[in-house]
Amino acid sequence: MLDEMTLLSFTHFVQGPAAAQYLADLGADVVTVEPPGGAWERRVGSGGIRLAGRSVTFLSVNRNKRSIAVDLKHPDAAAVLRPLIERADVLLENYRDGALDRLGLGYEAVRAIKPDIIYASASGWGSRGPMAGRPGVDLLVQARTGLVGVTGDRPTAAGTPVVDQHGAALLAMGVLAAYARKLTTGKGTRVESSLLGAGLDLQAESLALYFSGHRGPEDLRRPAELACWSIDAPYGVYRLKDASIVIAVHGAMDDLGDALGSPVLTGYDQQARRSERDEYTSAVAGVLAGMTYADVAERLGPKGFWFERVAGYDDVRTDPQVAAEGLLGEFDVDGERATVLRHPVRYDGELPGIRTAPAGLGEHTAEVLAAAGFSAGDIDGLRAAGVVFGGED
Repeated sequence: MLDEMTLLSFTHFVQGPAAAQYLADLGADVVTVEPPGGAWERRVGSGGIRLAGRSVTFLSVNRNKRSIAVDLKHPDAAAVLRPLIERADVLLENYRDGALDRLGLGYEAVRAIKPDIIYASASGWGSRGPMAGRPGVDLLVQARTGLVGVTGDRPTAAGTPVVDQHGAALLAMGVLAAYARKLTTGKGTRVESSLLGAGLDLQAESLALYFSGHRGPEDLRRPAELACWSIDAPYGVYRLKDASIVIAVHGAMDDLGDALGSPVLTGYDQQARRSERDEYTSAVAGVLAGMTYADVAERLGPKGFWFERVAGYDDVRTDPQVAAEGLLGEFDVDGERATVLRHPVRYDGELPGIRTAPAGLGEHTAEVLAAAGFSAGDIDGLRAAGVVFGGED
């Protein structure tokens, strides 16, 4: 769908590479410009988890891209990158504030080369204010945006870097909006997103309810079972004899007591469930603790209640609904199989495919430079001078 888009990606960690991967999945020609030692997620990766010697973090956010390796600090790097910039629609980066400026690749310098460039930057805290330029990673942003404070009955981080991934999706959305503008007006755009914005955006409804409803810190406190401070009990997570379960919204919940066969719960009407929320939640937890999942499913299913068993990752892998949607994909990594999440959106009924596995470091250096007009001799000379790496025939 984006096979006319050319994108240069100066990215590392997760937010930037994942944003570029969303666009690569849709057909954009994404060329990742890596340092000689490779991007962080290629060299290190989360938890040191590797498959066939490859970082799995790298494998999860770098499919469908090409890789070139360039020493951006080399005095001849600009001569290598200029023709690539001239051919690009988008430059996407998530370096620390000012890093690309010092390398001659800041917005104004790139716009001087390519006036209609879409220059998209992802940062931790944004480009303004007292935190601009400071390092920002997912967990710090979860804390600063209040997400840790409203998760669980005590401050609890999400179990996975949700802000990174949401930030990547927002950055990709910004690039798509700018590209639509370019196609209709011919104008470039300066696109900026941040983990700070992403962390707050994840809580858009909750923040609106809190501020507009003139709530205070005491309103955020709740029993451990409840999933959200702003939604009526019993919306939350409960232990059963053999599993854990979540119960979501179903009408006014007036018939939950009857469904579970509990006279105690039947005594709470909607007003009591709010005014005596903690007591009611404890009563629900007590009733469910003596039941199995089969018991609950038999009682709540026929009455239309919304509930689900809490799954583990092993359950996700074998979930028939996940399989029906085709959301997990595999590709070969030196004889081993990597399992990754596929692009999560369908277009005309189809998910974009995994066209190519994540590239080796500098795998496409010669290919990309040749397409930009460099001769084989030029490329050999640049390799010998230590300007570029990889891509040997």
